[in-house]
Amino acid sequence: HASYLSFLDNCDALGKEEAAKIARFEYKCMKAMHIFAREQGIKCDSWEGDTVDIFYDEGKWRLAQEAVRQMKGILGETDPVASYRFWSSDEAEKKFLTQGAFAAVTYKAGSISGYKLVIGILKLAIDKGLNLQTRTPATGISKNERGWVVDTPRGSVESCRVVLATNGYTAHLYPALQGVLVPLRGHITAHRPGSNMPKEGLATTYSFIYADGYEYMIQRPQGSKFASDIIIGGGLTKAAEEGLYEYGTTDDTTMDPITISYLRESTLRYFGTNWGEDDAEGRIRYEFSGVMGFGDGYPLVGEIPGEDRLFIAASFQGHGMVLCMLSAKALVEIMNGERGNDVCEWFPKPFRMSEERLKHKFQGRLHTKVLYKSGNESQL
Repeated sequence: HASYLSFLDNCDALGKEEAAKIARFEYKCMKAMHIFAREQGIKCDSWEGDTVDIFYDEGKWRLAQEAVRQMKGILGETDPVASYRFWSSDEAEKKFLTQGAFAAVTYKAGSISGYKLVIGILKLAIDKGLNLQTRTPATGISKNERGWVVDTPRGSVESCRVVLATNGYTAHLYPALQGVLVPLRGHITAHRPGSNMPKEGLATTYSFIYADGYEYMIQRPQGSKFASDIIIGGGLTKAAEEGLYEYGTTDDTTMDPITISYLRESTLRYFGTNWGEDDAEGRIRYEFSGVMGFGDGYPLVGEIPGEDRLFIAASFQGHGMVLCMLSAKALVEIMNGERGNDVCEWFPKPFRMSEERLKHKFQGRLHTKVLYKSGNESQL
């Protein structure tokens, strides 16, 4: 969940209490997602355990240490949300097989197949009466005297309430969010494991943090399709103009060749001789892109101001795994008009949709970089 990466800036912008609330929310959301999958019997490669952030920049490492120190001071030493362990360069190389690292930090996290989870949830919803129309994109929304009209290539649908859960594509349907909620194309590669990688699989998931960006990595769990394949994404700042042209891009049928080329070499770069020889079928099994939604650094959840019964749950900043599930729960409670005060107690206020946030135009990369703190690195 890596809450420490944004904790210092959240403290500065929102205060210690709200920063702590967000950190706890992210941790609870991560846990809730795995519990839900387990209780509902959804087979989605759900895995819980430790993750490691490998640092290659001393400045970023010092900020990480300061962030964890403040988290422990504010949340408490015994709070699991503030449970982190530091590792030296030698320890990191020995335990995590990463060569040339400056240091590392481990903490509780998890991984899941988002696709399989969503398919599982849809099946549950269909059993409860959901009418699911596939290959039917929403192309526009409008109001009439009865409520809202959603246009599709197969006809229009009327509803008294509409939820915009379209993340990076939302401004196409609701133009007032142009410049407020910005699409960002990201890239991912799937690597067949090298000959020297542990046959039983890696014990943790990974992130690799350097001066101007980061990559994130999971390994497909044993028993899953393409078990032990390494999935690594990121590389945004390696593209032209530090990835500037990926902002505003909504075409995920194409990929940036510079970013993909960088990601293809990433496993050998980080694991060095511990990687070994490439698989006889080739290192790369698959590569693809996807569109995320970025805004002022926080999700947009709630009723859109001035629009009766038009709701939104979007702008998850590339961190939907620790934000989406409980944001959806909060939205449903807001829509039902029930337990409003209770929602305010557990749901972070900066996540709530408001008139003021409609004025917050996207200013820069925000959480696409890590531990920026200085204020300069977040600017385009």
